[in-house]
Amino acid sequence: MPPDTTVTEVNRSRLYLLSGGFAAGYSAMLISLNKAWYAEQERTDFHFFNDNSQWKQVDKVGHFWGAFHQSRAGIDLLRWAGVPDKKAILYGGLTGIILQTPIEIFDGYQADYGASVGDIIANTVGSAAVVAQELAWQEVRIMPKYSFHTTRFADVRPNVLGSTLSEQALKDYNGQTYWLSVNVGDFLKEENKYPKWLSIAVGYGAEEIVYNSSSGNRAAGFDAHRQFYLSPDLNLMHFKGNSKVWNTALYVLSIIKIPAPALEYNRKDGFKVHPLYF
Repeated sequence: MPPDTTVTEVNRSRLYLLSGGFAAGYSAMLISLNKAWYAEQERTDFHFFNDNSQWKQVDKVGHFWGAFHQSRAGIDLLRWAGVPDKKAILYGGLTGIILQTPIEIFDGYQADYGASVGDIIANTVGSAAVVAQELAWQEVRIMPKYSFHTTRFADVRPNVLGSTLSEQALKDYNGQTYWLSVNVGDFLKEENKYPKWLSIAVGYGAEEIVYNSSSGNRAAGFDAHRQFYLSPDLNLMHFKGNSKVWNTALYVLSIIKIPAPALEYNRKDGFKVHPLYF
């Protein structure tokens, strides 16, 4: 929810609502996650697992993106409750870390994998990135975004990469692209005529990553490779108005990269132009 700048002091009813809702939602998340994801998994003593070389690090970028927006929401919800700005930034900025850490704890007890230091670092950097921007500029000028398209690779391992569209959007790293969308106009002087709604986004993804390791992909005949993108983007927050529903919709949608033309580079094909990239 976008910050309510009309609030000048702590609104205790809003703060109590946030606290109760967070506690209930957080507890429900942990219980459902434990039952749905880990109930049938073989458990061991807590241990760490180094997966930093896997999936071309697309999963790590996803952790960064998730923690960033969880902390962003935490900051703005505390602002909505009237918490002083610096406290809202510092306390709300921990939201991503708080929400993501239990996943690593649960993973740490699984026999097939373990807690990932790389994931923990990505979560922390994601939360720190929004805190740093808020402290420096009192706003987000560089927005991490996500886009997705279906790929043929999910059909090869549907149990791992997803068998439904919703599962693939979460699990098929081949179709996920993560972006840093720079609101160029926010860095220019007010009198500059550059359109404030036009952002420039750089993206990162990978393809032919059907197995988590490079050796596994090669053995199966896949050539896992990274992809880099450059694309125009919309600064959706520029279009805020007087409607709270409209502003909230823009706030939620701002985490997603709009389809647009894109220039791609990868080592297999060199440069490629996409008339419309999702």
